[in-house]
Amino acid sequence: MFTIYIRSPNSIVSARSQELGFKDFTPPYLAPTTTGSVVLQGVNYASGASGILNHTGKLFGGRINMDAQIDNFENSRQDIISSIGAPAALTLLGKAIFFVAMGSNDFINNYLTPVISAAEQKLITPEVFVGTMISRFRLQLTRLYNLGARKIVVSSVGPIGCIPFERDANPAAGDNCVSLANQLAQLFNAELKSLITDLSTDLKESKFVYADSYSILEDILQNYISYGFENANSACCYLAGRFGGLIPCGPHSKICSDRSKHVFWDPYHPSEATNLLTARRLLDGDTNDITPMNIRQLARL
Repeated sequence: MFTIYIRSPNSIVSARSQELGFKDFTPPYLAPTTTGSVVLQGVNYASGASGILNHTGKLFGGRINMDAQIDNFENSRQDIISSIGAPAALTLLGKAIFFVAMGSNDFINNYLTPVISAAEQKLITPEVFVGTMISRFRLQLTRLYNLGARKIVVSSVGPIGCIPFERDANPAAGDNCVSLANQLAQLFNAELKSLITDLSTDLKESKFVYADSYSILEDILQNYISYGFENANSACCYLAGRFGGLIPCGPHSKICSDRSKHVFWDPYHPSEATNLLTARRLLDGDTNDITPMNIRQLARL
């Protein structure tokens, strides 16, 4: 997911715009109405099943991976320059919050794809695969900077071994999260945190922020009852599988009676209630959740 929020420096900015006072969701890039002055308020470039690596999610067909998302941003940037001029455009982009959450699909829909990825896992070690991801991500984040981004929030990969899909795809884990998937996420996150530190040092006037979504969601999963949830392992929107993770949410799926009581909405994604908890911690949390500053502090710079 790659989203740009453009507001005045004192506005409240976060990954979950509805929680933070925005009147509307940030519009998707491909929407026919995302033109003209609308672009000046921010754009969502996210695409389902997309990843850092260009071949991630190929089973899903027409996804837009990170390189192409940045291509789309470059188009928006040119439109902004044409609209308000280069100096004003660069000032606007310098004040904007760029929120980037990528990497999960590179594991779920690539390295860990059931059956299909078995040969790849034998040939490529987790360390090599993660190294490839980080190398590509370095280029992508640097490209964003070169296009005018200065305030860039980068989210870690969450505990993907706990999502309903991974649980159902790995029944040997029983009631536990899938350890390999979580180990891969932690390996990536450690390298990502180092990357963010390097980019902050190397790229002049940049403000890179590391959002520790893994730790936040892990805390919610371990203490779900205290957060008001009743179910921490199954999808609210489900059709098949012990945890409802075998088939994506669709028209024929069943829906739980109260989605606010589920940590997960579908086989892959947290529920809105979980997302709101995460957003609040990224907005106002301490350095255990987001470092070196939270999003409210970043927006004020």
